[in-house]
Amino acid sequence: MESKQNKALSVFTLAMINVAAIVSLRGLPAEALYGLSSIFYYIFAALFFLIPVSLVSAELGTGWAEKGGVFRWIGEAFGARAGFIAIFLQWLQNTIWFPTALTFAAVSLAFIDTDLKFDAMLAGNKYYTLAIVLSVYWASTIVNFLGVKMSGAISKWGSIIGTLIPGVTIIGLGVYYFFSGNAVNIDFKASELIPDLSKFSNVSLAVSIFLFYAGMEMSSVHVTEVENPKKNYPKAIFLASLVTVFIFVVGTLAIAAIIPKKDINLTQSLFVSYYKVFDLLNMKYLGSVMAIFLAFGVFGQVTTWIAGPSKGLLAVGRAGYLPPILQKQNAKGIQVNILIMQASIVTLLSIMFVLLPSVQAAYQILTALTVTLYLIMYVMMFLAFIKLRISKPDVERAFKVPGGIFGMCVIGGVGLISSTVAFFFGFIPPSQIEVGSNTMFIMLLVVGNLIGVGIPFMIYSFKKPSWKSDDPNDQFEPFSWQKEVKQPMDNINL
Repeated sequence: MESKQNKALSVFTLAMINVAAIVSLRGLPAEALYGLSSIFYYIFAALFFLIPVSLVSAELGTGWAEKGGVFRWIGEAFGARAGFIAIFLQWLQNTIWFPTALTFAAVSLAFIDTDLKFDAMLAGNKYYTLAIVLSVYWASTIVNFLGVKMSGAISKWGSIIGTLIPGVTIIGLGVYYFFSGNAVNIDFKASELIPDLSKFSNVSLAVSIFLFYAGMEMSSVHVTEVENPKKNYPKAIFLASLVTVFIFVVGTLAIAAIIPKKDINLTQSLFVSYYKVFDLLNMKYLGSVMAIFLAFGVFGQVTTWIAGPSKGLLAVGRAGYLPPILQKQNAKGIQVNILIMQASIVTLLSIMFVLLPSVQAAYQILTALTVTLYLIMYVMMFLAFIKLRISKPDVERAFKVPGGIFGMCVIGGVGLISSTVAFFFGFIPPSQIEVGSNTMFIMLLVVGNLIGVGIPFMIYSFKKPSWKSDDPNDQFEPFSWQKEVKQPMDNINL
């Protein structure tokens, strides 16, 4: 029997792990455009996306705990091809996300100087942004080549210095600004809480909030580490959701209160907020400190995410799903060729910063593409959850979405519908940002999604038995449907 000592995580600890995994300040200015109605979007996305993703992934992760993650879960429901497409999309959306995250790093470095006019001019320069994005990304890739010990240390301190400290600071500055009698640039009328949902263009930018909450499925690996997971895991999820929503809401309102709506810039307004309030306190130099902290935080976050999803893709690839050239590892076990391919894609995408009308336009298009690709994977995950609950009711799960069939329909249905609706809204050009031609915006997203799904589909179609690694440690446990048809182990081509 497993001892209680092995149940190391309290409800609070597990909640904080989830908060650390998803909270980022990078997207707050985008939602500050909505003023008080941003509260509606944050709460809506938490109820209809964050909580369903967390609960569903916890059930799938404890019912099918073998190596593979979303590949295992979706593959159990719909076959290995679907599982491979899902984990490929999880990796690909992360790769596309890098230029948007690194744009934030470029802006952070630009705002180290206290001359805000010069900072804004530099941060809006496409060639400067491109140079910083590529320099930081390739540096992060090289760090990952050196092994997990160094990248882990950078990730740990990057989270503390680059997210926790600046997050607490912007909330504190916002509270100070509000109660110090300064001009508040936000209307606190109750009527402003509910947005005008009749305007599709107003909704499209808010779809990016789904990306704020994405990634919670990664934390499902911890569900068995908490005592009485059926009771305590939902508590941890709701606590994490409350803390996350609080940080996002208060941070967003702080920016909206400090910066006039007409002056809000998706990539710069967080830094301008720091400088503006620190200047009131005669401590403008602390704005530079925050810029340095945030830049280091992005470096740490990118260093973490460069290795994570690509490691999962490598594991599936060595089980026979990727050609041998993409299975190569260095002496430290790092997936070097996948990382090089990943860096090459990031380099090509980053060129968009030069070709598109503005840094903001490129930022929004890549963010929208990241969201839509990730939502395809989530739609597949919710469908897999519903199917496996019906077709495999007897599989032991340490955690089950409460409420029986009714709970399954509510949580699974809400997650599935909201993810599907958000996917289609993601193709609507936002009215608040100049993205060039609306037709081009839509076409780029359509083509990007078709390519994103088409590549793993084609790779799977061309896979060969020779792609499978000879190392027994690389083999996956057969899917249950493979066991049911009684295929000999030697003939299972995972």
